[in-house]
Amino acid sequence: MTEKELEDWKAVHYRMDNEGIDYCFEHYSSFEEIKDEEFHKLRLEFLRSMNKIRNYVKLKIESYKEDFEN
Repeated sequence: MTEKELEDWKAVHYRMDNEGIDYCFEHYSSFEEIKDEEFHKLRLEFLRSMNKIRNYVKLKIESYKEDFEN
């Protein structure tokens, strides 16, 4: 690992801890400077899972609203 690569990894770690992991990957950056296939695979899986749970919660709320409105 080069010094630049180490700095890039430290930057990802910093952003995850200080910006929050969801903001870090969803809004801050796609971290193209990180040349690691597993990292990007996991990052994209995380984003997909995050969207799935958001949609699931939204659907649950909507289904309960329908129950109470009828």
